[in-house]
Amino acid sequence: MFAHSLFYPSFQLLLVEAALQPHTVVNRNPTIFLLRKAHAIYTPPSSVAPPPQKPYRRLQNPRLAVAVAAAVAVINGEPGVPQIQKRLLSVLAAPKIIGTDNAASLKLREGSLVGRRYESSAAAVDSSDTPPVEKHEYQAEVNRLMDLIVHSLYSNKEVFLRELVSNASDALDKLRYLSVTDPDLIKDGAGLDIRIQTDKENGIITITDTGIGMTRQELVDSLGTIASSGTAKFLKALKESQEAGVDSNLIGQFGVGFYSAFLVSDKVAVSTKSPKSDKQYVWEGEAESSSYTIREETDPEKLLPRGTRLTLYLKREDKGFAHPEKIQKLVKNYSQFVSFPIYTWQEKGYTKEVEVDEPVEAKKGDDETKTEVKKKTKTVVEKYWDWELTNETQPIWLRNPREVSTEEYNEFYKKTFNEYMDPLASSHFTTEGEVEFRSILYVPATKKEDITDRKTKNIRLYVKRVFISDDFDGELFPRYLSFVRGVVDSNDLPLNVSREILQESRIVRIMRKRLVRKAFDMILGISCSENRDDYERFWENYGKFLKLGCMEDKENHKRIAPLLRFFSSQSNEELISLDEYVENMKPEQKDIYYIAADSLSSAKHAPFLEKLNEKEYEVLFLVDPMDEVSVTNLNSYKDKRFVDISKEDLDLGDKNEEKEEIKQEYSQTCDWIKKRLGDKVARVDISNRLSSSPCVLVAAKFGWSANMERLMRAQSMGDMSSLDFMRSRKVFEINPEHEIIKGLNAACRTNPDDPEALKAVDILFETSMISSGFTPDNPAELSGKIYEMMSTAMASKWASHAQPAEMNLQRDSPVSSEPIEAEVIEPEMVDENQKK
Repeated sequence: MFAHSLFYPSFQLLLVEAALQPHTVVNRNPTIFLLRKAHAIYTPPSSVAPPPQKPYRRLQNPRLAVAVAAAVAVINGEPGVPQIQKRLLSVLAAPKIIGTDNAASLKLREGSLVGRRYESSAAAVDSSDTPPVEKHEYQAEVNRLMDLIVHSLYSNKEVFLRELVSNASDALDKLRYLSVTDPDLIKDGAGLDIRIQTDKENGIITITDTGIGMTRQELVDSLGTIASSGTAKFLKALKESQEAGVDSNLIGQFGVGFYSAFLVSDKVAVSTKSPKSDKQYVWEGEAESSSYTIREETDPEKLLPRGTRLTLYLKREDKGFAHPEKIQKLVKNYSQFVSFPIYTWQEKGYTKEVEVDEPVEAKKGDDETKTEVKKKTKTVVEKYWDWELTNETQPIWLRNPREVSTEEYNEFYKKTFNEYMDPLASSHFTTEGEVEFRSILYVPATKKEDITDRKTKNIRLYVKRVFISDDFDGELFPRYLSFVRGVVDSNDLPLNVSREILQESRIVRIMRKRLVRKAFDMILGISCSENRDDYERFWENYGKFLKLGCMEDKENHKRIAPLLRFFSSQSNEELISLDEYVENMKPEQKDIYYIAADSLSSAKHAPFLEKLNEKEYEVLFLVDPMDEVSVTNLNSYKDKRFVDISKEDLDLGDKNEEKEEIKQEYSQTCDWIKKRLGDKVARVDISNRLSSSPCVLVAAKFGWSANMERLMRAQSMGDMSSLDFMRSRKVFEINPEHEIIKGLNAACRTNPDDPEALKAVDILFETSMISSGFTPDNPAELSGKIYEMMSTAMASKWASHAQPAEMNLQRDSPVSSEPIEAEVIEPEMVDENQKK
């Protein structure tokens, strides 16, 4: 039955295919391979078996299926089935045509072998010299595995080289560690290094290390780590660890980091030689494949003394990674500080002088010329390829800070962050204990980031000296400290640091707290420096960032407050700190006073300062739009409350019986003014903050100040309807010692309904709005009232002065002795003049 089945045309076609594609044969006996393949094709497919690689046409022939299955059972040596002699068909052992390929020379049509009988060759082929290729099936779905790697573990394709170089570095580390107790592991004398070679024409990258290498079993265990447990089980464990708040170190195993190669590769080959084994094995796998193969390396030219060689066959769209310049750039970016030397295969050149012949025409006679050849030299560039050390810089943060000079810190800063000026300050520290990491932080001399920028690339995160990322959004540093630059190197974080892992990692939260503290210590060092100009430069560049920190970081208020700077009423236009203000406070002063205004001039001339200036109380001038919000969020400093002198209930500690008598005396006037103003004010009080101004309009205790109302009006584009609840009614305070208030007090008692007195109250209120920083509701109406009042005052003043002047003029003029002719005026003219 088996012999009869060999003459089926479709089965003969399978034999021809095996001759065309010999690399797909599992072992050296194609008959066995074809029988197994035929058995897989003609047997009805199951839900577990993978689909065929090629769309073969199935023949619904039960007898053929039974025959093939029986033959396969015989070959596999199943119980109860007799063994048969394994022979190679002569049609598959045909010699190769000279000058052509088997695939090109062998062109047979389907059915061409029908009616012909091929006997097996008499000479048996010995297949013991070539080791068999072992095929292993993944236990997990590769598509789900690759989806996990691309979308969860890695944010960009460039990291494939970082992962593979890190694996090579780990292999070298392991060899160095084991060689301490077993020196025979490095007896071959090969150096510990990593070499990367590219073939940009064919899109191939080769990464070779002289590390520990792997045995056959280690290949299966290491490269099948994820697949061995199943993707579904792996995803379930990952989800459970995230829900439990446990840090997941997914790329701690060689297998996961290795599979990042499939981000850019269609096929990957791993050739490895362990010093513990005499044989070298080759692992081969393809993207989107359900299996991989392992075989022994027999080519003498490809044998390694020790270590591992990874060959990446890049995808068509990713062949740009095979350029030598691209590989060198990626190594410098991600693996610059790997402790082992990394060499890349680069094109180089050198100049040399060569002789060239240059023809020169020389005249021999009048009509004859002769061409002579002169020797000249020119400079040419000879190109050649050689290994170039790429990571020649040692990490400065691993050195003892006492051994590093300021010039070295500054040079590292300029080179790492592409700067041309020295930083204002630097901090090199190592934290130990629950979380260990090393870091160097810098404060730049110039500002490049705006306070509104949410993403910066100022902090470079390394894990075991391997660069991970510099794209963070507040995970390592808060936004208000985004101007701080530096490097952070941790051994506790996993290599697959993604945005989600950073947000959920407890290690990152601890690192963030310590980095923030060190940054504040560094800034505080600038403020305490003898050179006051350094901190003035810092405050000019980054003062707004610290003010933002007062709003966003309540936990660090005590660290931010000493770094703030403000103008004050006694600072002579120089910035002072809160510590300096507290030192200058009067013994009886209990609070820190401030006023917010749109400019320094407006703050200096505000009526709210009159009594405080008399008492020599210092007042902070908040002239920056962020100042008032920052101070409001601080609330206090060193047990001293911040008090806005433009709000009600200002306590200056000068209450006495005389003030109470004045309040009683003017209580009727206050009620009269309140009745006139109506809902425009909450109440009318006697002021304790005025000495020269007649009145002032103060904000409610928990409402907006005049400055804040102006800022919010600008933010809301003039529409304050949604913010009216914060625009509480104002308090109108009057100064009883001023002449205008005394006049109104008299008017209130004698004639409270006098229109001129009521008009004076309206003008007084609207004028106080302007002097207090508020905007009148109807500026045009206020202007009209002021103009009318000015014209009345000026007319009465100039008219009273004009009449005495005319009388004096007549009195001083000389009297003429000549007679004056009298003018006769008719009665009608008198009537007309009177009418006029």
